[in-house]
Amino acid sequence: MGSKNKLRRFKENETFANVFQPTRNELVGHSFALKGNWNEHVFKNNNPLVLELGCGKGEYSVALAKKYPNKNFIGIDIKGARFWRGAKTAVEEGIPNVAFLRTQIELIEYAFASNEVDEIWITFPDPQIKYKRTKHRMTNAEFLNRYKTILKPEGVVNLKTDSEFMHGYTLGLLHGAGHEVLYANHNVYKQEGSPEEVTSIQTFYESQYLEQNKPITYIRFKIK
Repeated sequence: MGSKNKLRRFKENETFANVFQPTRNELVGHSFALKGNWNEHVFKNNNPLVLELGCGKGEYSVALAKKYPNKNFIGIDIKGARFWRGAKTAVEEGIPNVAFLRTQIELIEYAFASNEVDEIWITFPDPQIKYKRTKHRMTNAEFLNRYKTILKPEGVVNLKTDSEFMHGYTLGLLHGAGHEVLYANHNVYKQEGSPEEVTSIQTFYESQYLEQNKPITYIRFKIK
């Protein structure tokens, strides 16, 4: 993407009422006013709050928001020029129950209060296969502790990935730490009984993976 295009998207993001871009100092300094108040101040209701971490272009967040109008969705990514697409679609189509937050996933507990979130989706994260990149895997123990901080006691996490490595790594970690695996599937489009929200929504890259006959894996779990 050209730098002019990026700048245009950054500028346009600033005009969208559904995009929030706190500074790191705001978050770490505990002055981010939406922490603990997302439903009240942004969505103006008490519906369940669902996050998509590393939302990319925001297409999954937007599709979930359309499918579940009685839930509130927030797509989170550090790359605003990417989720610009999802934010713009939501504005143009008048989808009121989806918003976008530009921040690092590492700062998530500064953006949401304890027990504020009902559900988390992690869709096609970078598996960070090299051992020295373990700390960046979005399902490592440190990240799970962050998620636990903001999730309600019965809150769940969904991991959807084309990486068999990420799937196996996460399952092993979950079982080893005594977390509760609610559902696991090595190939959601080939096995019967896959949850509908997993198979009925596809990202741009996911459709490409399917054309290449890459299996899409899925895990739904609770953090103990």
